[in-house]
Amino acid sequence: MNNDWTTCKIGDICKKICSGGTPKSNEPSYYGGNIPWLNTKEINFNRIYNTEKYITSSGFDNSSAKWIDANSVIVALYGATAAKVSINTIPLTTNQACCNLEIDETKALYRYVFHWLSKEYLSLKALGQGSQSNINAQTVKQYPIPIPPLEVQQRIVNVLDNFDVICSDLSIGLPAEIEARKKQYEYYRDM
Repeated sequence: MNNDWTTCKIGDICKKICSGGTPKSNEPSYYGGNIPWLNTKEINFNRIYNTEKYITSSGFDNSSAKWIDANSVIVALYGATAAKVSINTIPLTTNQACCNLEIDETKALYRYVFHWLSKEYLSLKALGQGSQSNINAQTVKQYPIPIPPLEVQQRIVNVLDNFDVICSDLSIGLPAEIEARKKQYEYYRDM
């Protein structure tokens, strides 16, 4: 690691850390509104553009749900998705099984934190308890992260985001891979 890198805790690079809340499920008037509400099963090392469920203003007011700013890093705390991460591209609310990290962009880039926590998934999950390796917000806050200068973080993010696009977008990645294999085949065939 370079001399200009530091190591700190996730909590040290956040402006705000909170969890969400769930409106009572037996109250139909709390659901089907226009407030996006994220469930942990939607967290899977991805960007969140939309949510499966929406709550009403009444559901929001009668629960612990809180608005989360776009471009926050969301860590699932329990269940099958414990320690998985996502980034929300829209303001939304979450259930209580989410640890929502609003990153202080003067200290770290949210995409850098997302990639770091994605890489650390198994290590973070190993700190969990119970059969599903449930973690808690304190575990996330205390988790170490190496912090290079912001310009280095940006270069790391650019490289990893480019790989993500190539791997995720079949219209780009697959045709390029097929073309490369055809050229490789032709080269060896001609040899």
